Amino acid sequence: MKKKTSRYGELNDLNLKLVVAIHRSLQKDEKNLTNRISTHGLTIAQFGVMEALYHKGPMKICEIIEKTLSTSGNMTVVIRNLVKAKYIVKERDSEDGRAFLIRLTEEGHNIIAKIFPEHLIDLEEALSNLDMNEKADLLALLKKLNGV
Repeated sequence: MKKKTSRYGELNDLNLKLVVAIHRSLQKDEKNLTNRISTHGLTIAQFGVMEALYHKGPMKICEIIEKTLSTSGNMTVVIRNLVKAKYIVKERDSEDGRAFLIRLTEEGHNIIAKIFPEHLIDLEEALSNLDMNEKADLLALLKKLNGV
């Protein structure tokens, strides 16, 4: 049986292939990350929050949402679960009593300090088919695509 292939013109076909390739790359990375962090009982969103706090220090929830590209509805649940696991704490912001600062606990810091180097190794493996120049070119192209 012959495989059906629809054609929409050279430009549209290339655009479709490009979007599929980008999504496949992201799905592969998410699968690898999920496998890595699930052994520690974390979700991708939880890892994102902990990673942001690990590298940036204590932040307000709105800052975490911006850094992790999350939504406020999802972030409420993520923060609550990380507090319950004792990986982070919420403290009133001394400069703005209406806001909370979120910071890693010692336990949270120890977990992300263990996971992050392993994550870097996974990323290097995932991107090993590209040399440094290709990585830089791809980064520049993706920034251009996103209007940055």
